[in-house]
Amino acid sequence: MTSVPLPSHPVLTAEEVKALESALLGGDEKREWRAMQAAGAGVADAVGRDFAEAGELPAAARLLVLAGKGNNAGDALIAARALLAARPAATADVLFAFGPRKLGPLAARAWRGLAESARGRVRSVAPGEVAAAYDIAIDGIFGFQYRPPLPPEAVTAIAAGAAAAVRFRAAVDLPSGLGEAGAFRADFTYATGSVKTDLLGCRHAGRPRYLDLGFFAGEPTGRPRQGDRILLASILTPLAGLRPADADKRAQGHLVIVGGSGGFPGAILMTTLAALQSGAGLVTACVPRRLIPAYAARAPEAMWVGLPETASGSLAPSGRAQVLKAAERATAVVMGPGMGKDRAAHALLRAVIPRLQVPFVMDADSLQPDLVRLGKAPRILTPHAGELKRIAEGSGLRPLARELPAVVVAKGPVSRVTDGGAVYHSFFGGPVLGRGGSGDLLAGLTGGLLAQTPVDPLGAACRAVVWHGLAADHLARARGQTAVAIPQLLEFLAAALRTPAPCPPS
Repeated sequence: MTSVPLPSHPVLTAEEVKALESALLGGDEKREWRAMQAAGAGVADAVGRDFAEAGELPAAARLLVLAGKGNNAGDALIAARALLAARPAATADVLFAFGPRKLGPLAARAWRGLAESARGRVRSVAPGEVAAAYDIAIDGIFGFQYRPPLPPEAVTAIAAGAAAAVRFRAAVDLPSGLGEAGAFRADFTYATGSVKTDLLGCRHAGRPRYLDLGFFAGEPTGRPRQGDRILLASILTPLAGLRPADADKRAQGHLVIVGGSGGFPGAILMTTLAALQSGAGLVTACVPRRLIPAYAARAPEAMWVGLPETASGSLAPSGRAQVLKAAERATAVVMGPGMGKDRAAHALLRAVIPRLQVPFVMDADSLQPDLVRLGKAPRILTPHAGELKRIAEGSGLRPLARELPAVVVAKGPVSRVTDGGAVYHSFFGGPVLGRGGSGDLLAGLTGGLLAQTPVDPLGAACRAVVWHGLAADHLARARGQTAVAIPQLLEFLAAALRTPAPCPPS
């Protein structure tokens, strides 16, 4: 495997965050204020983009800010100022959990800036004065230094906000109270500057987002072997750039896909369509013979190989020679999508896997405890939670990856990728991916990227997960989360590459 570093930042404990911020800011008020302004502006920008998944943010939007005493309150107040500045008819209510007199110096400065910049559109409210409905609520009561239990004043403020009808609830850094009773329940949580360990798996955080403020600009390069890391959108930069002027299809990788059955005819087609958009130069799909006429009409640019079928429409073991012949010309293989649980199809894979000389991706029903342990070629596994439990046989994610060895993509609301060393988390994507066929598209992207970089399975898996998630973000912002079909994700793969990732503030 390659040692090329992946664009990512570490997940830090509270003590590590304190040490980092002390080293970067050094208690200098000017530096701290610049960092707070950058954090608040970043939250406002991210909220504006993510709100699109819930519909259009009205010009006369109503905001509610729950403010504590310290820097999180300042971040939230600056975010509110930026949101109001972009919408002259918008208004904001600010509920100070501990009263405005308890604000720290920088948070007080942020409050004065908000009140002065939007005169007549901002008011300080008591818990009993919170309105019945808001478009956005921003939680800035506590940050990473919070320690339970929640003070009564915070419980009252959070409860007042929870009683209102709010279309979009955002938390700065961490939801106040984390997961305890009475905690703020966010739709999105925006980690500013760094991601804190408490955010991973926090049940009240909603969807986590990471706002890079440039804190890790001087971090040493090199692939870390342990710990948790957050993948950056810049991992896709090489895919978005120009290709060599003399590029040839044979130099862009050749992917072979094996799967499909009469019971699940759509899955393997979606995998093939995604692979065709992955940048791979050649795609060959080995599928049951009866499916080829319809598939070839849908994707004529792929090369279709008809395999023998069982009476039930599954792949027959007698297709082994055809698959191995196709794999001889390949730089990577994907197997499993739409294959089903038929024993004959599993027997085919059992005969093929030990003979593969190129890296491969295992997805869907190919993820069986015995099959994933066959052969010696490098592999990527793409299980969802149930499949991971099945193949891990009591082991954890990182131990499983080490044992096989393999790159394992644990699909979920926050997908995790590891080769047994560091665990890379992707904060891209969302509920729009919670549909049948989402994994089939990811398998095609993963295989296509692996075919282009067969020496780097970990990099291919991480790039595929981020690309898949970013395309889902674009789809949801354009069309919402409900009335969409998963193949529409393919329409947004190009947009995910061509939209530059936000640059950290200088």
